[in-house]
Amino acid sequence: MAPARRLSQFLVPLLLAGATLGGTPAHADRGTPPTPVIVDSTARGGRTVAFTFDDGPDPQNTPRLLKLLRREHIRAVFCLWGDHVRQYPELVRRIVAEGHILCNHSMHHDDMSTWTPAAIRADLLETRAAIREAVPWARIPYFRAPNGAWGQTPAVAASLGMQPLGWRLAIGDWAPPGTDVLVDRLMTGITEGAVVLMHDGGGDRTQTIEAVAAVTPRLRAGGWHLTVPARRG
Repeated sequence: MAPARRLSQFLVPLLLAGATLGGTPAHADRGTPPTPVIVDSTARGGRTVAFTFDDGPDPQNTPRLLKLLRREHIRAVFCLWGDHVRQYPELVRRIVAEGHILCNHSMHHDDMSTWTPAAIRADLLETRAAIREAVPWARIPYFRAPNGAWGQTPAVAASLGMQPLGWRLAIGDWAPPGTDVLVDRLMTGITEGAVVLMHDGGGDRTQTIEAVAAVTPRLRAGGWHLTVPARRG
């Protein structure tokens, strides 16, 4: 297959993502510089919630999650671990092609809380280069510090054009407690305008995917709108 044709297969779905999956268009807020203020909410507030997934891409979990998100018409943020991006670039291309938003989650998932700005900048640039090698045209509007160990990362990320992305609810799926427990944590822990932290990498995330599948119709039945995080702090 010709390179131009391969490119169009991914580029066209990306351009149409705002219409097919809803949420904020990919071009929104391009003229507004990022701030060091950590975003943990949606732009609209009210009965809205944003799903974010860390530590991928993963060859087992990410395709299953993407299938679910497509079926449920959910647009999510994927916080990508640079080492995994280099291992599975085709999954990064699929994430973008299906209309989701990318987030720089560092190269090696290190604790960056004591790093100098120069060291942080080097890591974030390396991660960005790895993502751009997989998907040259993709935007990376967010940065999330591994384990929430922010240190001086918010200011550095903002200087590189990425808004620091936090969360209001982390469901603790890194140590899977059972699908029913995760469902309960989501249904009782989600508040209006919340950004929710979950994982599609770092282990078997079957329970996370099952929990998202279970809570999505319940949320919508309760008048909740699944959207994306605010673009600026």
